[in-house]
Amino acid sequence: MDSAPAQIRPVAPDGETRRLPVTHYTLALSWSPEHCRTRQDSVRDRAQCGGGHGRFGLIVHGLWPEARGNTWPQWCPTPRQMTPSLARRHMCMTPSAQLLAHEWAKHGSCMTRTPEAYLKTAAILWESLLPWLPDYDRLSRKDGLTAGDIRKVFTDANPAWKPAMVGVKLNRRGWLEEIRLCYGRDFRPERCTRQQFGTADNAPARIWRGL
Repeated sequence: MDSAPAQIRPVAPDGETRRLPVTHYTLALSWSPEHCRTRQDSVRDRAQCGGGHGRFGLIVHGLWPEARGNTWPQWCPTPRQMTPSLARRHMCMTPSAQLLAHEWAKHGSCMTRTPEAYLKTAAILWESLLPWLPDYDRLSRKDGLTAGDIRKVFTDANPAWKPAMVGVKLNRRGWLEEIRLCYGRDFRPERCTRQQFGTADNAPARIWRGL
């Protein structure tokens, strides 16, 4: 994909700097049809939602370092910035140069020294999942769909993962927004914390297909 802008807008912090020891990680995968549901005409979301590059399913929102308790490191000061050329190389994983820049500034800066290293780590995790991503379009047609079904179809396709290692985030209307995969410091799958796990298995869920 060759759609990164010539320039990337500076990223302004939306919270305080927190330098904390990293104890585990979350790989957040956004369900693109839900994100794009009201953004087909958005200039900011054109690469992901405009249709010119096809239709996306799960995409990488970000790789997040986590800390003990209900907190995480964020906005660690760094002189390193996301460049358009670097963003362009990762637009198939995260089809938004501005989101890539934001994720590096807020999260990646607290776990690696350079955006190159941060995106390389995220890409390795993402590419290890690509052959085994479930068909959530098909699952969306299931009667009585629950958050537990969303977890189960992922773990059925990925035997190394157990349901307790897969977080599910539904929006306020009950539609799938993200799947959040839980990793230890060694980047091996591990049991999610309560915060990472998100929605309980028995919660009713819906999946927007973008139709």
